[in-house]
Amino acid sequence: MSGQGPAVDKGMTTLLGCQESYACGGSEEAAFECDECGSLQCARCELELHRQERMRNHDRVRIAPGHVPFCDSCKGDSSCPVNGGRLRAVVRCQGCKTNLCLDCQKRTHSGVNKRKHPLTPYPPATALQDNCLAAGESHMEILKAELEKVSSFILVDEREEMQVKDVEDFVSRLRCKSDELLKVVSIFGNTGEGKSHTLNHTFFLGREVFKTSPTQESCTVGVWAAMDPVHRVVVIDTEGLLGAGANQGQRTRLLLKVLAICDVVIYRTHADRLHDDLFKFLGDASDAYLKHFTKELKATTTRCGLDVPLSTLGPAVIIFHETVHTKLLGSDKPSESVERLLQERFRKLGLFPEAFSSIQYRGTRTYNPPTDFSGLLLSLEQQLDNNTTRSPRSASVIYKALQALSERFSGEIADEHMASNSFFPDEYFTCSSLCLSCCSGCKRSMNHLKEELDHEAKQRCRYSAQYDNRIYTCKACYEGGKEVIVVPKTTASSDSPWFGLAIYAWSGYVIECPNCAVIYRSRQYWYGNQDPVETVVRTEIQHIWPGSDGFLKDNNNAAQRLLDGVKYISQSVSELSVKPAKAVTSWLTDQIAPTYWTPNSLITKCTKCGEEFQANDTKHHCRACGEGFCDSCSSKTRPVPERGWGLAPVRVCDACFHNREISTELLDAALEEEGGTLIARKVGEAVQNTLGAVVGAIDIPLGLVKDAARPAYWVPDQDIHSCSECQKEFSPRLSIHHCRSCGQGVCGDCSQERRPVPSRGWDHPVRVCTGCNQKPGEL
Repeated sequence: MSGQGPAVDKGMTTLLGCQESYACGGSEEAAFECDECGSLQCARCELELHRQERMRNHDRVRIAPGHVPFCDSCKGDSSCPVNGGRLRAVVRCQGCKTNLCLDCQKRTHSGVNKRKHPLTPYPPATALQDNCLAAGESHMEILKAELEKVSSFILVDEREEMQVKDVEDFVSRLRCKSDELLKVVSIFGNTGEGKSHTLNHTFFLGREVFKTSPTQESCTVGVWAAMDPVHRVVVIDTEGLLGAGANQGQRTRLLLKVLAICDVVIYRTHADRLHDDLFKFLGDASDAYLKHFTKELKATTTRCGLDVPLSTLGPAVIIFHETVHTKLLGSDKPSESVERLLQERFRKLGLFPEAFSSIQYRGTRTYNPPTDFSGLLLSLEQQLDNNTTRSPRSASVIYKALQALSERFSGEIADEHMASNSFFPDEYFTCSSLCLSCCSGCKRSMNHLKEELDHEAKQRCRYSAQYDNRIYTCKACYEGGKEVIVVPKTTASSDSPWFGLAIYAWSGYVIECPNCAVIYRSRQYWYGNQDPVETVVRTEIQHIWPGSDGFLKDNNNAAQRLLDGVKYISQSVSELSVKPAKAVTSWLTDQIAPTYWTPNSLITKCTKCGEEFQANDTKHHCRACGEGFCDSCSSKTRPVPERGWGLAPVRVCDACFHNREISTELLDAALEEEGGTLIARKVGEAVQNTLGAVVGAIDIPLGLVKDAARPAYWVPDQDIHSCSECQKEFSPRLSIHHCRSCGQGVCGDCSQERRPVPSRGWDHPVRVCTGCNQKPGEL
C-alpha cells in the first residue's frame, strides 16, 4: 500500500454511484447495497430490480453515512460463509470508478497505466456494517404498505357514462392531492392478451389491483383507473378489442376518448408476430384523433376554463411485444432501427400515425414464465420523465377533459356503421342527423346543437316538393350587401284581414321584404306576369333537418286572417239570416282558432265587464290575450306581432291595449303555435264543407281560398299524373286527393281511411293513403 501512497488523494469524494444503471443510467447516487446482486443501487434501480419475482427476497442494506462497500472485483475466501467470502473495500479508484480491497488493488493496479489512477481511501470497516439491516421499516416495507392501500375503480362504463360524479370524487378515489401534477398511462390490446396482468406487474409489484381471470369471458368491462404511488401516475385499464358483447361501436369509441387524455399508451400483444390489426388500430386512431379530437381538445380548454391547456399532440405509444417461439422485431436486422421497421409496416398498409408523439417498440421473449416486464418499465419511465411534448397536469384537468369528451361524443351507433373497415369511422364522432330532402349527413361533431351550432351538410341539397325547401332572398337587398329571406304569403303585413283577402283574390300572393316592402304580386297584371325569380328574388335550396320546420311556417295566424275575411263574407250573404251566419262564424272560429284563444263554446260573458252574452251578441277575441270580450270592451286596436299578427293593428282588449310589454309566457306560447299553412288548410276545408251551400253568393271562389291554404309539403297538382298507390292515371273523372300524412297525390279508392296526423298538425281524423294507414303507431 505504501508503494501506492502518492496516488492516494484524501481530498477526493467517496460518493458512491449506482452500479446497476438499470433505471437511472448510472447517474444517481447509490442508496442500497444488495449482497446477492453484488452491486450498489440507487433507489430507482433497487425498486425496479427487486419487484421481479426471482429477486424479491434479496437482502439489501440501506447505505448510511460512512458506509464501506464490498470490493467490486474481490473473489475473497470462498470457504468463508459470510458474504460469500467477499471483503470490504479499502480504496475507491476514481479512474476506474471501482471499489477495491487491499489485495485486489495491488493485483489490478500494479501496472504502469493504472498505477497513476487517483485512489480515495475508505474509513476502516466495522463489524456493524456487515449486519446493517437497520431497525424499523425498510424502504421496501414502506412501499409495500403503500401498495396495499391501492385499489382500482371504474371510471367509465361500457355505455360511455361517467361513473365518477365530480372532480372531488375523482381525487378522493385516486388518493392524491388536488393540486398534484400527474401523468396518465393506459393500455390497449385485443381481449385475452393479459393487459390487466401487465399493469399489475409493471406498476404494482404483482398485486391484483386490476382484476384478472383465467376464464374465457372478458374480466375488464369499461374503463378502470388506479393510482401508482411510486411513479405518481394514473394507470388506466381498458377492455379488449375484438371482444364479444353489445354496443361494440360505443366501446371502441370509448378507447379513443381514453387515448386523448393519456400521456403514454401501451399496446400489448402476445402474438408471435405483429399482426396488421395492430397497425390498423393505431393508424385509424391517429386519423380519428386528428380529425375529431384535436379541435375538440382546444375547445375544451376554453369551454371548461382549464388552467393548463390540453395538448393537441397525441400520446407516446409503446408496443409491448411478448413472444415465445419467434425472435423479437429487428433482432435479425441489427443494422436497422426497430422504429424504422415499424414505420415501414405502417407505410406498406397506407397508414400514417402522425397524431402520436412517438411510437416505440419494446419486446421480450419468454422462454419460461414469468414474463420480464423490466424493459417495459424502463421505457415507461423514460417517457414519463420527458415533459417536452406533454406536461403533467392536475387530476381536475384530467377529469374535466374526459368528461367533456364523453359529453361531446356520446349516443348510440347504428348497426350499419359497425360493418365499416375502419376501427373509428366518422359516424362514431359526427352528428347522426340526415337531411330529409337529400339524405346528406351532417358533418359537425356530435351534440353540436347544445352549443347552438346549426347543422352543416356534407354536400349541396336538392329540391323536394314534399318539403318545399326552396327559399327566396330579396335581390335588391342582396345587391346591396344584405341577405334578407322573404316568404310568399297571402296578405301583406300592412293589410287588414278583409282588405288583404280582397287584394289576394285579384292580385294573388305577395312577397314582402322588411326593407323594400311588397316587391311582388303574383297576379298584378291581367297577363304577362313574370316569375319572381326572374325579377325580384334569388333562390337557394336548403337542407331540411329533423326537428326543423322553418320551411313549413309563414305567418302563424295566416289561417285566422283568412277566417276574418270569411267572416265578413258570410255576414254579407243576403240569403243567410243573422243567426245562422253567426253560428257558422262561431263554429269556424272554434275549429281553427289559435291555441291560445278561449273557445266560443266556453265564453258565456265578457271577461272585463261580466255582461252575459245573448244569442245574437257578437263575441270578440282579444288578439293579444285570447280571452272573449264584448264589443265595447275590445274596441281598441294595436299591432300584436308577438302572436304572429304582423304589423297591422288588430282588435285587443282595453287591458292589453295599455300593457304593451311582451311577456316571456307569450313568446313561449308563440313558439308552440301550429304552422300557419296547416291551419290555413283547415280553413279551406272548413269553408268548403260549411259554406258550400252559399258558394254562389260569394264573389271570391272557394277554390281560391283552398289553393291559398294548401300546405307546403303537398305535391302540387300539376306535378301529379298518377296515383302514388295504384298508379292509375288521373283524368277529369278520377279526382286527385292528397294524403294528409305524406302529401302525395292519390285516388279516392286508395285514400278511404281517416286517421289523425298530429305530426302534420291534423289532430282530428283526416284523409290518408293506404300506405300511410298501414304504418304502426302515431302518424
